[in-house]
Amino acid sequence: MQTDIDPRHLIGRKAFDRNGNRIGTIDEIYLDDATGVPEWAAIRTGLFSRDAFVPLEPSDLVDGALHVPFERALIKDAPDFGVGRHLSPEQELQLYHHYGLDLAAPPPLPDRDFGKLAGNDKPA
Repeated sequence: MQTDIDPRHLIGRKAFDRNGNRIGTIDEIYLDDATGVPEWAAIRTGLFSRDAFVPLEPSDLVDGALHVPFERALIKDAPDFGVGRHLSPEQELQLYHHYGLDLAAPPPLPDRDFGKLAGNDKPA
């Protein structure tokens, strides 16, 4: 999905599944903790239904609506973590597995010299 879109402008937009069936309306957008990039949309799936989380990365914004490349039934069966709260890494992993998406391995941490060890005058 386009990452230059302000996530606040996605709230209230309609969402459709891979077959063009309406899923619902976007209630909230969740940002990646590390990058701040929009990662998940919480979509209200009906008047008395819950919100379902869908990944934004394989989705497209077309003519002001979010088009998600998954079947409506799969979206409605997504794990329910409630909205308005932070998604933990474990919850995100469950969602990625539910949608059959592979996670890229995190980049290796840079090898850094953090200076002297505590209580030691020699560099680490």
